[in-house]
Amino acid sequence: MQQLQHAMRQALAHHDNDQVNTLRQELRRTQNAWDALFSPAEEPPPTHQAPEAPAAAGSVERQLGIPTAREQVRQALTLLTVPAAPKLLSQVHQAFFFHPLNTARLATLRRDEERSFRATPDRRSFYICPALSCDRLSPVRALLALSTWPLEQRLVGPLTARVNFLTSALRLADAAEQLPCGTWPLPVQQLLLYYNRNIPGCPETRGQVDLDALREAAAAELAIHADDDADTRAEASRRALTTLDATDQIFGAPLHDAKRQRRIS
Repeated sequence: MQQLQHAMRQALAHHDNDQVNTLRQELRRTQNAWDALFSPAEEPPPTHQAPEAPAAAGSVERQLGIPTAREQVRQALTLLTVPAAPKLLSQVHQAFFFHPLNTARLATLRRDEERSFRATPDRRSFYICPALSCDRLSPVRALLALSTWPLEQRLVGPLTARVNFLTSALRLADAAEQLPCGTWPLPVQQLLLYYNRNIPGCPETRGQVDLDALREAAAAELAIHADDDADTRAEASRRALTTLDATDQIFGAPLHDAKRQRRIS
């Protein structure tokens, strides 16, 4: 994909529109094939939506076949399957989808998503939304999720940060194993090394991470925390479903409602 993008830039510089169109089609086919590796089996690869960035930036992205920030966030979250901070989303997208994610856009993107939902609910197939705290059912600062996930998957309790860290380690190890090359790109190696260093039981390494050892250590610790975390989130989910409307179940309770929910609980 990087080679195709480079070729498109050269064709654009030479005003070769026919070559740009040919390369764009090839890039889209390649991107869809790559997306299919990390999308649920029952869902077809998503098509790229019209850019929602400012016109000038969106035009460049469209010409080069680069996904919008919204689509990049969706791709990274679909791979991780857990709420994540912008920095991790950027690292994951750079490592596995070969585009750096401009995190400066995400605060505006999140506000735009909520504004769009409130204006016309369910117009889009998915929305980028915040994770919600189990105690207040309010948005968690700088943790993004997908509206299509079950409510429990979008909730964050005392143990959830660690559970999500271990879950993402398992997901990234599986994704790395599917890469079509013997040696991982540097961003993939750096990301896996970070997880390897922060999970007890993983063997120390300065080279390529032992994926089986990483998965075994992550699964062993996950077994300790997963049930308690699931119980906490299940209870919060039941409370949210009975006290919040459809919009607040996605974007969180307003501050005054969050304080009331805390008193009730």
